[in-house]
Amino acid sequence: MAMRLLRPKGDGTPSLRLDGARVYLRPPVEDDFEPWAALREASRPFLTPWEPTWSSDTLTLPAYRRRIRQYAADWRGDQGYTFFVFRRADDALAGGVGLTNVRRGIVMSASLGYWMGESFAGLGFGTDAVRAVIRFAFGHLLLNRVEAACIPENEPSRRLLLRVGFEQEGYARRYLRINGAWRDHLLFAMLSDRSDPRPDTRPDVRA
Repeated sequence: MAMRLLRPKGDGTPSLRLDGARVYLRPPVEDDFEPWAALREASRPFLTPWEPTWSSDTLTLPAYRRRIRQYAADWRGDQGYTFFVFRRADDALAGGVGLTNVRRGIVMSASLGYWMGESFAGLGFGTDAVRAVIRFAFGHLLLNRVEAACIPENEPSRRLLLRVGFEQEGYARRYLRINGAWRDHLLFAMLSDRSDPRPDTRPDVRA
């Protein structure tokens, strides 16, 4: 799959859509603020055990605007690619998935992260979204390797990574500061020649 040039819109937000089987992915925009803030607030007890500590202003519009400006800058600099995940049936915002710490040269890798709102968790939407972004990573960004990590107690996340084709490669002590504490993590990776080839999960990329 050849890499396609991704041109940003006038506000710097990339114009791109990835279609999965039951979800579609696109970069966040300012108009997403209200559904994003509502979903994150409703899912706060569900999400906070697995994420860095939320700041006191994390769900405010100014903080959100800073966030999407940083996302756009990351896209322009080929540093990271963040998507919101929407349910195709009704366009409901379901979560987010992204690639960060993109490294080129002799490395050609990135780190995968994802979250799903509590009401959308466990229904297959996260799996569909991760498969779509993996296709993007290998087919369009031409990466060789995508890495991921999860807390050992986060069994749903571990199962998701194994389901889509990641392999566990290691165990890192005090790897990330999560919810105010340094936590050990399981380390996973997928290589470009091991990605899921099933056509029913191949996303269409619409630039």
